[in-house]
Amino acid sequence: MKTWILALTLLIGGLMTDAQAVTLPEGKDPENLLVMELKDGPVIIEMLPEKAPTHVARIKELTREGFYDGVVFHRVIDGFMAQTGDPTGTGTGGSGKKLKAEFNDVKHKKGTVSMARAASPDSADSQFFIVFEAAPHLNGQYTAWGQVISGMEYVDAIKKGDSYDNGSVTDPDKVISMKVGSDIAK
Repeated sequence: MKTWILALTLLIGGLMTDAQAVTLPEGKDPENLLVMELKDGPVIIEMLPEKAPTHVARIKELTREGFYDGVVFHRVIDGFMAQTGDPTGTGTGGSGKKLKAEFNDVKHKKGTVSMARAASPDSADSQFFIVFEAAPHLNGQYTAWGQVISGMEYVDAIKKGDSYDNGSVTDPDKVISMKVGSDIAK
């Protein structure tokens, strides 16, 4: 598969120019890649449809609707994870569609992307988190659906929250935009 050089004319919030580009990795299916633009740069997430097909399909659907564009990282715990996907920014909102858990054997290591949920295993909706470092206590308890394969340094740079307030962030960073790789590569 040829390398996709994408002159992302996203011009999002003036942070990118026509000269900047994202390169999707060779040998990866662009339909199963997400490009998440953060304030410091692009993050490429490889989705795992073989491990969590319903969740990956829903993430793609929401991404294509622009659902994640401009959504804040409302809960960020240093050394643990950064959580986003709530359009209200409070941690209580979502898209309105609950998903049945697809627990799998994906280990929560640095850069693993997983669905956030309430106490019920089948309560995941649109919120997801990216772990900053290995979190084995999450294995088999949350639906892991992706892995950051490029740009983890930009995830690491997301503004951290108050450790005494469950990671609540004042003036939080946001997802500038999120696109499915195959939609950009057209």
